[in-house]
Amino acid sequence: MATGRFGVGETLGALNAALKPQPLSASSGGSVWFKENSARNLRSRDFLAPRGALRALFGDGQVPKDILEGVAALEGPGVPPIQKCTQTQAGLALQLERPTVFEQVLSSLQGYVAPQPASSASERSVILDCVSLQGARGPDALSLSQLRAVLVADHLAQALRTQGVTVYQVPAVQDPGLRDFLKQLKVNWPSASKSSSAPESTVALKEVLRDHAAAPTEDLPPGVVCKVSLKEFLEQQPDLEGFDPNLDICLVTEDQLGALMELQEAAQHCSSNLPLSHSKAESSVGGPVCSVVHVVSCEEAFQQQKVDLLWRLVDVSAPSRQKHLVCGPVKVVGSPTPLSAPQYYRLRQAQMREASVLKYGVDFVQDETWNEIIGALTSAAIKFEMLSTAHRSQMALDLEDTSISTKGTKSGAFVMYNCARLATLFDGYQRGVEQGLYPAFPDVSELDFSLLREEGEWLLLFNGIIPFPEVLSQSAQLQVKSPGIRITANTEAVCKFLVHLSMDFSSYYNRVHILGEPQPHLFGQMFARLQLMHAVREVFHSALATLHLPPLSQI
Repeated sequence: MATGRFGVGETLGALNAALKPQPLSASSGGSVWFKENSARNLRSRDFLAPRGALRALFGDGQVPKDILEGVAALEGPGVPPIQKCTQTQAGLALQLERPTVFEQVLSSLQGYVAPQPASSASERSVILDCVSLQGARGPDALSLSQLRAVLVADHLAQALRTQGVTVYQVPAVQDPGLRDFLKQLKVNWPSASKSSSAPESTVALKEVLRDHAAAPTEDLPPGVVCKVSLKEFLEQQPDLEGFDPNLDICLVTEDQLGALMELQEAAQHCSSNLPLSHSKAESSVGGPVCSVVHVVSCEEAFQQQKVDLLWRLVDVSAPSRQKHLVCGPVKVVGSPTPLSAPQYYRLRQAQMREASVLKYGVDFVQDETWNEIIGALTSAAIKFEMLSTAHRSQMALDLEDTSISTKGTKSGAFVMYNCARLATLFDGYQRGVEQGLYPAFPDVSELDFSLLREEGEWLLLFNGIIPFPEVLSQSAQLQVKSPGIRITANTEAVCKFLVHLSMDFSSYYNRVHILGEPQPHLFGQMFARLQLMHAVREVFHSALATLHLPPLSQI
């Protein structure tokens, strides 16, 4: 019997290897099997090799008996126990031994909700540069496109950390108003007080720049340190690809030098904090000690390419792996004037308060606790709006409140609402124990998971709990070794996952009475269901933590 954490990727890999007589080739069309997700198909199968793919492999589409038996008897690391594998009109249908899968997963939850080992990450150390936070600007200067870049960078930093990556976040936020606004949004970004010594610290950089200056300093406009020909420098670097061909003369400003200083300091910390064996190995071959990801809004992308090249020009030890993660623009539907980030926050906050008053009454919502709840709901609404669309795509922002209320099944408020329902469920069970209605929760080894027969229960386990570690891993994958300077990340993965999990949980919770009548013959099923709900709650909490959102106990 298979042991350890079950994984969708490992299972698909093993199934493909068992079904194909030869290793996958470029002409074979890639993976043959896929995981089912819909409730309708999961009634009869968990994985399917479609009939068309079988024809490509076996001519008439009939799988030889020995291969069929091999698939049905498949075991291995990460592969759940298989109940049966049959050839159907749709293709080769495989169903897992569900009671055993329930038992093994729900008896070892830490393997599904705890951070995965660092070996699953593509990088050991990453400098995450959120360009929209550069400078001492207040929150009112933050556009919606820049806010989107900030939220992407904040989530990406935490997603990387869950995979064991060391993350250095720059720049440190100096403006007090901006610091307070980010705290309100539940963005976890480092801050620093203003330093009067900042101009003096850039003296060394200015000395280096004088050697590359393209014009005498007396001919420069006010506020400009020097002119540098980036085009000329770029032509001397044949390995650099993907930079904008319009890059030419750069007017180097004090702000740019300040950004370079922070990047240099982060790179030095990154290098000094690496294990000695890594540092020696990499420095001996001239390899990079860490990677740099510049997270920028589309409006800032061109200017940040200049900073990237300036760093390479003034510092021969600058990391060679520098990538630019560009966030698409935010377009506000039906708004004639631009909206600042604080205006957007206040609008969503007012809508959340109004929705709460309509649901619970004005006196109830005036309680101090509700200020915290509404703040968390507002942050959730904004983060899910900004992050549910792939970062590279343009997003349309609808300011109407219908899209962000708890009734909207794709909203952050809906996710938070369902997380709170789980807290209410367990509070209800605990009160029942205190009143003598229910016995104390037994040891997990005593639970009978064969009593989990509802289709919604398998949906939660198979679509929500088992794939969760891979969702976390996917959201932290950065292809820093890819050619060019642009990079993408799956920063939408966790939000989309939470929305689907919330919809599946809500449907199940509305249909099934988990805390049934206090009858001894019903306790076995109740405890099995409560253990499943415990697993769902742990997944909710772990996923929300990557967004720096607190799980609410009431809404």
